[in-house]
Amino acid sequence: MTELPQDLETAIAQAQAATQAAIEDGYRLIQVEIVYPELKAQPIAEQFIPVLTELGYQLKVFFPDTGAAALARRDWGETPFRIADLGSRRISITSQMEEDDECFLLIEPSDVEIEKVEQLCNEAGDRPVVLLLPRLESVATVGIGYAARQLRERFLSKLTSCYYVRPLPGAAVYRCYPSLWQVWVEGEDGDYTILTEMSSKPAGEALERLLMGEEEESKDEDNAESTSAPPRQRPGFLTEVQRFIRALTR
Repeated sequence: MTELPQDLETAIAQAQAATQAAIEDGYRLIQVEIVYPELKAQPIAEQFIPVLTELGYQLKVFFPDTGAAALARRDWGETPFRIADLGSRRISITSQMEEDDECFLLIEPSDVEIEKVEQLCNEAGDRPVVLLLPRLESVATVGIGYAARQLRERFLSKLTSCYYVRPLPGAAVYRCYPSLWQVWVEGEDGDYTILTEMSSKPAGEALERLLMGEEEESKDEDNAESTSAPPRQRPGFLTEVQRFIRALTR
């Protein structure tokens, strides 16, 4: 069983293994989500990319805008893959896709680029498309109305999160393909253990109820033992998330 990562290098290595497994199993629209706002996409992409080139693909890497693409070209120098961007207003996304492109990596696409992301995925056909550090959760969960519902049904529902890790107060949501979705919780010793596994991503009220149930169980246990030990004072939300992030990025 894959363990919750304790540092960023482990998370990237797990993401690489999960991506390779998903592609080999036939998945073609894949997301790799490490949900921490402090992370910088370019250095993570640089470490992640070898898994795709080592699979033998002629890779094309898309950044969200021309500035980010130019910065990568400057920092990375000569590369065995092509670099493009999703933000070129006068150039259609399909015109930037060539016949010999065998795999596409989209780095940190957001709801701003969602139309071009969908166009690229549709045009890619059987060629793998990997979304690295996408910022599309707001589109998937907040969008209201017919257009948002259509987008979810038409496109977002087709994306497979082969790797996902997100810290919560005293918990974490985690998936590393081919494993199921997992919710991990922090124990009294500060270590994280699996609370539950499920086939679909835990989110919203369902996730809140799950975690509240764990908290209520812990409170009952604390009350039962109150004569022998004082209740443990849990850190606040920000403290716990920052601690998890520090552990992952050190």
